[in-house]
Amino acid sequence: MLDFSILTNNIDSFLEGLKITIISSLIALLSSFILGTLIAVMRIAPVKLLNGLGSVYIEFIRNIPVLVIVFFTYLSGNFGGMTAGTIGLTIYTAAFIAEAIRAGIMSVPKGQMESARSTGLSYGQAMRMVILPQAIKIVIPPLGNQFINLVKNSSLLAVVAGGDLMYQGDLISAKTYITFDTYVFVALFYLILTIPLSLGVGFLEKRMAKSN
Repeated sequence: MLDFSILTNNIDSFLEGLKITIISSLIALLSSFILGTLIAVMRIAPVKLLNGLGSVYIEFIRNIPVLVIVFFTYLSGNFGGMTAGTIGLTIYTAAFIAEAIRAGIMSVPKGQMESARSTGLSYGQAMRMVILPQAIKIVIPPLGNQFINLVKNSSLLAVVAGGDLMYQGDLISAKTYITFDTYVFVALFYLILTIPLSLGVGFLEKRMAKSN
């Protein structure tokens, strides 16, 4: 039987951790989307140097555990735990978002770029105004899945004292010596965040399937 006093006596700590988790996840989502989009464009740009840099970033980051990236960010910069963790999440998630957006760009018919260029748009203008809007619409469901993964990965902020849900759970567990119940409540708070996101992604996938 769960000891609900763990929840009631520490609700402020849980809610503080929930707030930090949400803020960090939202900042990392926006930042990784911007960075990932830039890298995706580099990957398919008609410049070999940009192609190479984009490819190296994606292959390098995707093959390093996110925990290592968070630690490296924390130890190499003068950042607090939340900031370092958020930067680490951004760097890691951007690699996966880049690949999703690149796949979306590749699925847009090549004639779209040719038509846009024929109207006098530069490559960058055509990509920004014509190709990317279509590509991002195509990959909205995969991007949603990446956001869910990002929220779960935010638990790694705990290892650098980021103040998130997992970190608050660690403090409560150390204070009360009640480990199992504490982390059950931590898991429930994560479910409060991820289940609506998962349902939303499922809805988007069905809606996109019907529109095709």
